[in-house]
Amino acid sequence: MKLGNKSLNSHSNYLEKMNYDLIIIGSGPGGYVAAIRASQLGIKTAIVERENLGGICLNWGCIPTKALLKSANVFEYIHHASDYGITVSGSSTDFNAVIKRSRGVADGMSKGVQFLMKKNKIEVISGTGKILPGKVVEVTGADGKKTNYNAPHIILATGARSRELPNLKQDGKKIIGYREAMNLPSQPKSMVVVGSGAIGVEFAYFYNAMGTKVTIVEYMPNIVPVEDEEVSKQLERSFKKSGIEIMTGSSVEAVDTGGQLCKVKVKSAKGESTIECEVVLSAVGISPNIENIGLEDCGIITDKGKVVVNDYYQTNIPGIYAIGDIVKGQALAHVASAEGIICVEKIAGHHPQPLDYNNIPGCTYCSPEIASVGMTEKAAKDAGIEIKVGKFPFSASGKAKAAGSSDGFVKLIFDAKYGELLGAHLIGANVTEMIAELVLARKLETTGHEIIKAVHPHPTMSEAIMEAAAAAYGEVIHL
Repeated sequence: MKLGNKSLNSHSNYLEKMNYDLIIIGSGPGGYVAAIRASQLGIKTAIVERENLGGICLNWGCIPTKALLKSANVFEYIHHASDYGITVSGSSTDFNAVIKRSRGVADGMSKGVQFLMKKNKIEVISGTGKILPGKVVEVTGADGKKTNYNAPHIILATGARSRELPNLKQDGKKIIGYREAMNLPSQPKSMVVVGSGAIGVEFAYFYNAMGTKVTIVEYMPNIVPVEDEEVSKQLERSFKKSGIEIMTGSSVEAVDTGGQLCKVKVKSAKGESTIECEVVLSAVGISPNIENIGLEDCGIITDKGKVVVNDYYQTNIPGIYAIGDIVKGQALAHVASAEGIICVEKIAGHHPQPLDYNNIPGCTYCSPEIASVGMTEKAAKDAGIEIKVGKFPFSASGKAKAAGSSDGFVKLIFDAKYGELLGAHLIGANVTEMIAELVLARKLETTGHEIIKAVHPHPTMSEAIMEAAAAAYGEVIHL
């Protein structure tokens, strides 16, 4: 399929001008997935990337962090080998080797995206992209030279970066963001993690497991504050048991980096205190990359730091679209990928369904893992819905006990009138692999009784889903 090209007057101060059907700025899980789907649909596509293919997710986010977490997990297993009747002596960590493995995994994944670009005949343009009026993408290369490209359709997929607070400016050495946290030259003896969202608790778990003294400071009353309150409390118990100090309802007022150690001034309901540490990790969220990409020049509307789009990701300017962390919705890799596919299918003349943002799974890969989808119990009650709640602890699961992973539970929330699954909240080993069943159940409008009657294999962790559904209806067997 050819979408056609729109000719533009040449600009003499630019190197050249090339025509495509679609140009995508940014090659993260939104951009590169959109590019591949576009190519499958016969759309002549180019993708602009200023750093490495795969974006933050593959290079500095989702993938390398999971490699770090796996190393921590293996070390914990060795540490607790005696629990399994195995004696291991003389184990220690090689921090630099752990970091090197993580970087190797990231590099391999980025090379995989390079292969996919070649396989799908997608042109990769290296440089920093910016849109100009008239459907032009200006790309500035590493040498400073500018090249103009044009296409009738342009997708902005520029992602986000670590958010900086005014009183917590990152210097990359003593006050760091997630990029530095996964590539430190040496392991710090102590660390304060500011913020307890997914990024904060994952790094807190990793560094604590590796032997760093970790303190989490969270402004909200609970850690992982977007999760169901019972999940937050369970993670807090598990973290405290592993030696992580947690300060909730607390804020970092200032950090003095003048001495050998950072002095972190923390304010809480109990008053002010000072914590000394080698490194402060700022994990207070992300900021969308919407600066200097041409939004103002093209008259593209933004709201509260996000690009305004319709259900198919078109901006107020026809032919210009935005997906991923720079638009409203959950800032998650799988959300960006889904948005990219919907966007290009609409461009190609298909009729995709708009994305259901109420059925997006969220996963956090600390230990124990967290996975959730849909409404929390509090949200359902606040909405005035009469609910049935079923909960099954992994302490009652044969598979979990055999694996030595009995922390956590499955909690399911149903509409009492219709039996609809409103929300699912899991904490425990490997629950990020279990949540998809519940996402699919919600997509298919499966009822609680249907989950109960769907035979689950024994012994598995996933049996807890069936048991939690049964608990909601007074039919649970193993409690």
